[in-house]
Amino acid sequence: MPITKRDLTKFFSRKLPILQWAPKYTSQKFMSDAIAGITVALTVMPQALAYATLGGLEPQYGLYSSFMGCFIYIVFGSVKEITLGPTALMALMTYQQIQNRNTDYAVLLCFLSGVVQLFMAILNLGILVDFISIPVTVGFTSATSVIIAVSQFKGLLGLKFTSSGFLDTLVKVYQNIHKVRIYDCILSIVCIIVLIALRKLKDVKLSKDKKPTKTQTYISRALWLISTSRNALVVIVCSVIAYCYQSSGLESPFLLTGTVKPGLPELRLPPFSTEMNNRTIDFGEMLSDLGTSVFLVPVIAVLGNVAIAKAFASGQSVDATQELLTLSLSNIFGSFFSSMPITGSFSRSAVNHASGVQTPLGGIFTGQYK
Repeated sequence: MPITKRDLTKFFSRKLPILQWAPKYTSQKFMSDAIAGITVALTVMPQALAYATLGGLEPQYGLYSSFMGCFIYIVFGSVKEITLGPTALMALMTYQQIQNRNTDYAVLLCFLSGVVQLFMAILNLGILVDFISIPVTVGFTSATSVIIAVSQFKGLLGLKFTSSGFLDTLVKVYQNIHKVRIYDCILSIVCIIVLIALRKLKDVKLSKDKKPTKTQTYISRALWLISTSRNALVVIVCSVIAYCYQSSGLESPFLLTGTVKPGLPELRLPPFSTEMNNRTIDFGEMLSDLGTSVFLVPVIAVLGNVAIAKAFASGQSVDATQELLTLSLSNIFGSFFSSMPITGSFSRSAVNHASGVQTPLGGIFTGQYK
């Protein structure tokens, strides 16, 4: 049976969702997307720096990982709220693979994850995600949350040591507890309290009336804006405090991130070989070192991304294979800019949704601000 023009139009419309919403785009949607995109950018910048550190990478790699997915999703993404980039889960899984290794392993893992996801998309394997039970997903996510929380004890207490897992971290925290930096500990606790308080700020009700006054509406919007940008606000305030110590010539009582390499990452091929311990490691050995993570990381990334897509799909069906294709392209192209593996972020997608995003074009504002 010959392929008709209608069949081609339907195919490209499904594979390039931008063809569906672009003809109906308006200036009002543009303003909504701009506000949402900038709000998400203010959220992702401090998160990206933190996730890179969690993944055992230099802070700038978090920023390198957080813009390509935004641009790819504009064209191929099917759920307007989703933002792709580094997440705590991907950072933790990356860290497990680059311990005692270099950054090239993280970038290669990003590329290979994209390749595996691309083959899954070509074979239309997105449907397999539906066969993974909810208890498995919840158990995996909950366990990951505990591991991530424990991995942050070192930073919260101002300790410096290297660890190789959950139990090892707990043991070394106990062994080094006498080295706790009191000012870092106080700052950590204060930041946590402030973040929790600001998170609840958006739920404050100024009036029990069904129709609030104009003033109350403006105040509610201001409180919502402060609440959704809480991560950026805390980082900005703490950065100003650190800058004041630095500019006055006083020694900072806090451990600082240090210099973050400025500028865009260099466009280059993913590293198929690397130099480590004064010897050259070829692609085969790097692949052997990465082991099963080459398959585990992309599958977990897809699982998380599709779960987020379903959460924001408002009851509509989600094309898991399309999301798989989008994620694969984001990882493949991201690896050319020294990205670590990425997937959809639930927290940033929630901010995007709450900010009133209208189309995936909001990602262009999120991506360009990094």
